[in-house]
Amino acid sequence: MPSLTAKIQGVFNEPACEKNRSKDSKARKSGCSKPLTPGAAAGGCAFDGAKIVLQPITDVAHLIHAPLACEGNSWDNRGTASSGPMFWRTSFTTDLTELDVVMGQGERKLFKAIREIKEAYAPPAIFVYSTCVTALIGDDIEAVCKRAAEKFSLPVVPVNAPGFVGSKNLGNKLAGEALLDHVIGTVEPEDVGAYDINILGEFNLSGEFWLVKPLLDRLGIRVRACIPGDARYSDVASAHRARASMLVCSTALINLARQMEERWDIPFFEGSFYGITDTSEALRQIAKLLVTKGAHPEILKRTEALIAQEEAIAWQKLAAYRPRLQGKRVLLNTGGVKSWSVVHALMEIGIEIVGTSVKKSTVEDKERIKQILKDENHMFESMAPRELYNMLADHKADIMLSGGRTQFIALKAKTPWLDINQERHHAYAGYDGMVELVRQIDLAIHNPIWSEVREPAPWECQPDVVEELPSTRSETEPVYAFQKFVGTTAGNFGKR
Repeated sequence: MPSLTAKIQGVFNEPACEKNRSKDSKARKSGCSKPLTPGAAAGGCAFDGAKIVLQPITDVAHLIHAPLACEGNSWDNRGTASSGPMFWRTSFTTDLTELDVVMGQGERKLFKAIREIKEAYAPPAIFVYSTCVTALIGDDIEAVCKRAAEKFSLPVVPVNAPGFVGSKNLGNKLAGEALLDHVIGTVEPEDVGAYDINILGEFNLSGEFWLVKPLLDRLGIRVRACIPGDARYSDVASAHRARASMLVCSTALINLARQMEERWDIPFFEGSFYGITDTSEALRQIAKLLVTKGAHPEILKRTEALIAQEEAIAWQKLAAYRPRLQGKRVLLNTGGVKSWSVVHALMEIGIEIVGTSVKKSTVEDKERIKQILKDENHMFESMAPRELYNMLADHKADIMLSGGRTQFIALKAKTPWLDINQERHHAYAGYDGMVELVRQIDLAIHNPIWSEVREPAPWECQPDVVEELPSTRSETEPVYAFQKFVGTTAGNFGKR
């Protein structure tokens, strides 16, 4: 098994990444990580990124080999949803203490934890995550997992992505490598079909994938594995028998898609289920790839018929919102695939995009944005909180779409805000998801609370009261007499 250092170098040398291909060999080895700003949030570590990719596999036990704090907030880890098992929401940790570290009891404690999970829950597999502490003290989780797998006749998968090796995005890719090394290809399905596909990089946030899967079901297309959203271990293990793959988030799992194409001849394309046009194009691309892999060409006609029907229904629903949102200005402070897919979706109904962040976007994402917006001035790599506030306070945008970390900037500027990132509570994918996104934007912009909070405060509306001082002797004598009385009384109290 390659060392962690070799694995990281392989991820940095990803040949499917256009940005990587444009670099020389020396620059490629250094990767794409940027030095962190002291005092600023790092945006997630490699362990966090690995757990984000793997935890939505819902029937697996996820065991964190670390002190308790590394697993301190697992229950609300993103807004992914499951249609069945809730086992993935259970927290498992070896809970290492200082004594375990000093006495070298980490590996023994890990093996014992694996045995306890096996006996108490009998999951189909256990994923074991390395962390900063256990990597620094040299615990060999791969050796322990191998021994436990032999002892208990159970897949025990080591996920070697300690937090200090890099960013959250690197952790995403290392999780993909763990699936390639230990999971995918280990189960041979008995029901292989000509219309089986994989969906990669779809996390089923707020149940979004459930708005797309019925469309594929109507076309007779079966999702062999959705990695990781609402996945089961057996589905992921048999994903190598799919005929085609769609890559939703290339920054996270492009290495997984590329290597599955190389190993098992599974072609892939990058697409989006955000917006009417992009959803239709994704369905077309899936059908075309399946035809190239032997599916009957009739699926192309069925796909076009489905698209025509669903688009007509969606546009009819959106017609009610167009007069209310036409010309409204949106600032999109997100990244990745949403930096262009949501932009395209909103422009379809006449909303103006005044800016979109490309901080986590790939070269391909940025090229799509240029084609859509026709103006690079609306793209920004990052915007300081003060700049965001000034832009919103000057009424250059009617609403901001972003993640929870910047919501208070919008609220301070008395500007509507809508959550578009992983913490959101509404599903925005597919045709119905696009209607829901527009509905939520309409509700946010036209909420009457904004006209209330933008009004001056009551004390700001009161005229200034100027106190008139006494000027004549007859007016000032009572004042002086009262002051003399108060001073004398205070002196008498002091003597007592």
